[in-house]
Amino acid sequence: MRLCTGVVFCSLVLGVSSESWYSFFKEAIQGAGDLWRAYWDMQEANYQNSDRYFHARGNYDAAQRGPGGIWAAKVISTAGKYFQALLNQYYFGGGTDGLENIQANKKAEEWGRSGKDPNRFRPPGLPEKF
Repeated sequence: MRLCTGVVFCSLVLGVSSESWYSFFKEAIQGAGDLWRAYWDMQEANYQNSDRYFHARGNYDAAQRGPGGIWAAKVISTAGKYFQALLNQYYFGGGTDGLENIQANKKAEEWGRSGKDPNRFRPPGLPEKF
């Protein structure tokens, strides 16, 4: 736990650079909210093959907030990836299907964080609400 806290703290300090702490934290909180909104929409849509789109959209929206949003998107996405890998390894028996999904989601998250259009991953037929 100490190592995890240290890594988060160091990445936070390195991510602030010249921005003020207040605006950085504000952007980080708003970015976390963007990721939560995308996750909630994914659950509500319950649409086949749409997870990559929602991963890309959440990271894109968070990145639009600024450096704090980008930092939050990286930390939350990385934590989610490790949690999913842990579940895959110990709960589901470590099959390769989960690893392929993790890698595809990682690409979509990086695509969104880079500021590119998340609609590239939008599945045909997904309602316009999302």
